[in-house]
Amino acid sequence: MATWGRRVAALFIDWFGASLLVLLVARDTSPWTPGSLAQLLPLAAWVVVVSVSTGLSGASPAQHLLNLRVVRLDRHPVGLWNALIRTLLIALVIPPLVADQDRRGWHDLAVDTVVVNGPRGK
Repeated sequence: MATWGRRVAALFIDWFGASLLVLLVARDTSPWTPGSLAQLLPLAAWVVVVSVSTGLSGASPAQHLLNLRVVRLDRHPVGLWNALIRTLLIALVIPPLVADQDRRGWHDLAVDTVVVNGPRGK
């Protein structure tokens, strides 16, 4: 199982990447203006990037960088739907903080996944 340190590092790298993406794409709308609906743009970008990447390749961009992967316990691909559910639960913050002895938070338990070390398997 992947360590908490590498998992948290991947989360921060993905968040930074999503925020940078928003800055590049939405130049006229500052996502850091208090009270602006644009404040949700980095979160929305993060959800889309992480969900699509995890659903299609088994890892977020930062997880690929840190040599982590998300696998289902039944060895089927994670898929877009499960990746979206998992990512939305991570966005709620509490599910990842409540984990079992295998470091599986509620977001992993909900879609029967685990984050492990190593490159994507064939």
